[in-house]
Amino acid sequence: MTPILQVENLTKSFGDLILFENISFGLAEGQRVGLIAKNGSGKSTLLNILSGKEGYDAGNISFRRDLRVGYLEQDPRYPEELTVLEACFHHGNSVVALIRDYERCLETEGHPGLDELLARMDQEKAWDYERQAKQILSQLKIRDFNQKVKHLSGGQLKRVALANILITEPELLILDEPTNHLDLDMTEWLEGYLRRTNLTLLMVTHDRYFLDRVCSEIIEIDHRCLYSYKGNYSYYLEKRQERMEAKTAEIERANNLYRTELEWMRRMPQARGHKARYREEAFYELEKVAKQRFYNAEVKLEVKASYIGNKIFEADHLYKSFGDVKILEDFSYIFARYEKMGIIGNNGTGKSTFIKILMGQVKPDRGMLDIGETVRFGYYSQEGLNFNEQMKVIDVVQDIAEVIELGNGQRLTASQFLQHFLFTPETQHSYVYKLSGGERRRLYLCTVLMRNPNFLVLDEPTNDLDIVTLNVLEEYLRSFKGCLIVVSHDRYFMDKVVDHLLVFNGQGDIRDFPGNYTQYREWKDLHAQHEKELEKKTAKPQERRSTRTKPEGKRRLTFKERKELEQLELEIAALEEEKTQLEQALCTGALSVEELTEKSKRLPILTEEIDSKTNRWLELSEIEES
Repeated sequence: MTPILQVENLTKSFGDLILFENISFGLAEGQRVGLIAKNGSGKSTLLNILSGKEGYDAGNISFRRDLRVGYLEQDPRYPEELTVLEACFHHGNSVVALIRDYERCLETEGHPGLDELLARMDQEKAWDYERQAKQILSQLKIRDFNQKVKHLSGGQLKRVALANILITEPELLILDEPTNHLDLDMTEWLEGYLRRTNLTLLMVTHDRYFLDRVCSEIIEIDHRCLYSYKGNYSYYLEKRQERMEAKTAEIERANNLYRTELEWMRRMPQARGHKARYREEAFYELEKVAKQRFYNAEVKLEVKASYIGNKIFEADHLYKSFGDVKILEDFSYIFARYEKMGIIGNNGTGKSTFIKILMGQVKPDRGMLDIGETVRFGYYSQEGLNFNEQMKVIDVVQDIAEVIELGNGQRLTASQFLQHFLFTPETQHSYVYKLSGGERRRLYLCTVLMRNPNFLVLDEPTNDLDIVTLNVLEEYLRSFKGCLIVVSHDRYFMDKVVDHLLVFNGQGDIRDFPGNYTQYREWKDLHAQHEKELEKKTAKPQERRSTRTKPEGKRRLTFKERKELEQLELEIAALEEEKTQLEQALCTGALSVEELTEKSKRLPILTEEIDSKTNRWLELSEIEES
């Protein structure tokens, strides 16, 4: 394989903190490498260095000449006045520049130079390029191409940046947490997209299924050093354990020999011969190994849950809707003791509303919810990250409890408890405002778990957590002596901790699936295939033929029709975005009666407009493709 990147003896530090020291690795054409390290070890810093956005202390970095590199940052930034489509082409190639010139020409009175631009667009197949851009944006559920960047949420902006990187077709793709803000469908689409391409890939992600299926090599930064594993994530786990066991055995052997050599050093007189001096030098090298502190960050956390009785909660014929949008319709369920439930479904199907009804924050329209007297909720929500920025980390925890009961007479101090969640003594005495996003989520998780709940409700707990922390949390939840409801887009996490799924399909359609997420996807694929085969068998011959016919003869769209086609795409995207926002607003439970009525009336009008414009778009598209 042809090498395209070589990193040699790279060192980076911030003051007294050394992130990594003298690390070396290389990338060749077609390699797909995942980068793993716990928070604070320098993953994002390394990617920033490779992209040229950050400097380094020592070492050499060399790229193949004329290599096209695409970099997706964790928090991308664009000029606020750009539209979504303009942002998509903000960092591009010659085709992107041509499309930008074409768009500007259409916006200029008289369309100067249009004929030449149209000829160049045909020659360089830019029409397909722009269509591909819009297709990728649509797959990432960004459909209003004319929306200003300043009006996008952080998640939408990340998806636009991802589309921007994919459209430019780089030879080396560097991704920092690409699956953040993607739902399950989008994550699986991106997974398939990357597996089909031949580009070289270096990425950081906490999504272990994504890592396992996309990457064929893992590099890990651990204790300032870099380790390479020629295999996927599953192979890495096996070989990393072997490395840790070998390292532990080496330190133990060094300690045994160190005690013997230390006794010799104390007995020997100061004046030593040549052989004695050689042994003395070897002693100091041995001392370095023996005094290493090799910590396994994947500690096991056990917190005693409060006693929970046989009666948990019973939902009896619950109804909840917002206008024409149904969330719950005659929903009944009896939650069992020690049950672990996962909840999945697209945005706007009512997952959050269901949890808020359970937590007493939203009232159902009809029906009863009976919660047992012994139930003690621990609720981890997306809105719960509210801390006093001027408090120290240790003080946040000590305000809740000085000591945490583990059961069996064992206890942990607040400081020891924080160490289980990978907060070093130095970090514990830092102020909250200095914490990263992932560290804040870890602290929030600590404050939820240390209250000894017996019923945990976790809403997207895996966002911004590194793989090491996720392993700690997963092991805790698997042995948790209580009940659990989890909403998450992390497939690996769901597979490890839940017993069954509630699938929210929208409009009050809720199905209970007796298995984890992987089993559900397998069943869904088989079910879809069976339905398709059944439809083919039962369809009449005349029904199988398309009702649409292509226009006779071959012709191209006129300039006016092409502009209409482009305008229709924008209008359809805007209407679909409005419909999505409308459905989400109807699910919030925060609207007044007047607002509910108004939005409920608007919904069917929107649907009709979308259908009408889509039909016209299909007509023009058929002419374009004929």
